[in-house]
Amino acid sequence: MKRRDFLITGGSIAASVGLGQALARTGPATDQIGIGIIGVGSRGKQHFKFLQDVPMFKLVAYCDVLTFRLDEAKAEEPGVRAYADYRRLLDDKDVEAVIVSTTFSEHHPVVLAALDAGKHVYCEKTMIKGLAKTQEVFDAAQKRPQQIFQTGFQYRTSPLFEAAAALILNGDIGQITAINCQWNRNGNWRRPVPDSKWERQVNWRMYREYSGGLVAELCSHQMGFCDWVIGSELQHIQGVGGIDYWADGRETYDNVHVVTRYKSGVTATYASQTTNSLDGFRISVLGKKGTVILTTRQGWLVPEGNVNAAPGDLDLVSGASVDVGPENAYRTANEDSTQRIDAPTDDPTPVALQKFSEAIRDQQQPVSNAGSGARISVMVQSAIDAMDAGKVIPWRAEHNYQLGP
Repeated sequence: MKRRDFLITGGSIAASVGLGQALARTGPATDQIGIGIIGVGSRGKQHFKFLQDVPMFKLVAYCDVLTFRLDEAKAEEPGVRAYADYRRLLDDKDVEAVIVSTTFSEHHPVVLAALDAGKHVYCEKTMIKGLAKTQEVFDAAQKRPQQIFQTGFQYRTSPLFEAAAALILNGDIGQITAINCQWNRNGNWRRPVPDSKWERQVNWRMYREYSGGLVAELCSHQMGFCDWVIGSELQHIQGVGGIDYWADGRETYDNVHVVTRYKSGVTATYASQTTNSLDGFRISVLGKKGTVILTTRQGWLVPEGNVNAAPGDLDLVSGASVDVGPENAYRTANEDSTQRIDAPTDDPTPVALQKFSEAIRDQQQPVSNAGSGARISVMVQSAIDAMDAGKVIPWRAEHNYQLGP
């Protein structure tokens, strides 16, 4: 059997089709949905472009409290209504749905106000900061089933990650025994500030008043995927972190290492640092029969090699298989059976927004909803609490959030 591409056609989007083709399947929208963006920093402005690929949405308004951000947005989208106060945007009758891309700490009041205004909500990850506020938003969304609520975990609806999850859940790698995740970068994570008075608002990810740091901004994506494919109740969360390199006044950790343990016996680990970018984003799902390896844009299924290896294939000191070396990162003794999971290489966010528009049209809550979003919010907060206190945080059954009766 030769090395080959692997094609999965699951859900509504085949993993092998291009993103533009995938979105075009719905055809032109007959009744466009007016959408507004609350918060037009770097992520919010990205949605200007993403929405161009989602025919059911029409951008009708945006807002930001920082005047220079608003000026930048006006230069890009001069024909769209601009507000300095999100409450005025929510009063706009042409706005039927909103994308919330504010600082993490502001998700709570903005989302509650949007729900009270009768809007459909797409809330960027992580959904809510803090346990009590997470509960409050979940309860508010639960009471309004006619309003669609989607959380911005775009890898949950990524064709690549859907294909990888199908392989795992179908048993192609056997029973999951462990998952290792990382998302490494090399840089101070700071953004330029036009005036020092805006330091905390622009570099909000550095400050605990606004941010959950690396766990909320990066690890949360991977936590959602692992929670999806493990399919078992969490048991506890622990971790360590620190400000060990960037001694520049920041308050959130510049490196984190989190461990989650499930009742099924599976342990998932998450590491993120800002001082070395080797391998960047990586998820390795280890099973008895093989491993699924994912980056943000590529994936592989690597079957286990010959489990009855000859003595020459083993390290006689440890009894383990001989390390094949970093130059063969995706090869095993059974190299020719390695499968590449073929999927679009485009940013998965337009697919997530397309799913949001379809959920509004069909009046059906999406898979990445207020329930799964609340669960990951609690995982993030528990991981931060565990690192801060140096304790193991037990998982509580009331945090197994599920939408519906």
